[in-house]
Amino acid sequence: MISSAQKSHLRNRVDPWGKLQITPERGAWMGNRGILHNDEKKIVRSWQHQGWVTCLLKYGESTRTGNSSREKLFTPGNYSELFFLDEATAFAAGHCPCSQCRNKRYKEFKQAWAAANRDRVSSDNPPYKEMDSVLHGERVLPDEEKKKRVSVLDSLHEGTMIELNGKAYLVWRRRLYQWSFAGYSQDKVKRASTTSVQLLTPASIIRMYANGFVPQVDVSAFW
Repeated sequence: MISSAQKSHLRNRVDPWGKLQITPERGAWMGNRGILHNDEKKIVRSWQHQGWVTCLLKYGESTRTGNSSREKLFTPGNYSELFFLDEATAFAAGHCPCSQCRNKRYKEFKQAWAAANRDRVSSDNPPYKEMDSVLHGERVLPDEEKKKRVSVLDSLHEGTMIELNGKAYLVWRRRLYQWSFAGYSQDKVKRASTTSVQLLTPASIIRMYANGFVPQVDVSAFW
């Protein structure tokens, strides 16, 4: 069992900008970008490889209350366990489903993503490294800051994450829901058709949303 202390002091909670933060909330998914920590469990890099994935909290179990398959986090020589509020947050950060523990979802994602980005890949069934390369080019700038684009709010599809006035919002059910590690705010912001916003979700994933793919979203956005 992962202790409360282990869950709260590590910088391993991922926000929609793809940054790692310290917070007690864990969320629905675990994931990784390789070994990011040192022997003192301090984050020393933002990623080790381009294969950013989201995994089940416990193999064979997708419930929000499940535990990681490891008893201890950030163990020497093993990948750094990261956590996400929901799939919409993970996609905004540039992570995609793991092909092993989330194989069914990975196949759904890959098929939808390839169909929406046919001009960027070599086939309808591209190698995962080819997908990772495209996504990585959309995640971060050379200085490791989030790569963002400007768009008109009314043109965005459900599941997209945006930055507005320095805060992250989820486009959902024709409204905006303010994001936090604990969930989405019930103070819903009405969408204005002329508002220009910064996009946090990578372009290739937004194109996938435009084709009808819907991410898993935390229950707080359904209140």
